[in-house]
Amino acid sequence: MTSLPPDTDPLAAPHLAWFADVCVDVGEPLVLGDGPEGLRRVVPIAGGHARGEGWTARVLPGGADFQRIASDTVSELDARYGLETEAGERIYVRNRALRTAPADVMARLLRGEPVDAAQVYFRCAPSFETRSPSLRWITERLFVGVGVRHPAQVVMRFFALQ
Repeated sequence: MTSLPPDTDPLAAPHLAWFADVCVDVGEPLVLGDGPEGLRRVVPIAGGHARGEGWTARVLPGGADFQRIASDTVSELDARYGLETEAGERIYVRNRALRTAPADVMARLLRGEPVDAAQVYFRCAPSFETRSPSLRWITERLFVGVGVRHPAQVVMRFFALQ
């Protein structure tokens, strides 16, 4: 097999391009209880803000983060919420994430206590829906991100896969 230069290799690893920083304000979790697949929680999304290159938006209240605490070290997250840009454009966000940490750190997170973010693996894959002509491109790309959970806020940085 011949080797192609990285800029012409269609199978080269994708590059990441910063897309946005998002701060989501969250409320007290509603614990639904244990089920066959783990503890279920719903965390209300109360607001927040986002900033990208040349744009800002507010996080609309009314969304939620649906959580499955799979074990004492693993949480699967599925957040769904809306953004409204300063131009009035609306974006539906669905962000699936995986958060892992040592059991003692995860227990503190679940109690709403601050933890050292370096001890938590928090990676996500947001997707976006919008009818905005200027933002249509975000519906045609894949994104990944990293996050940090604070007691009343989740801070994330999203990247477009190039």
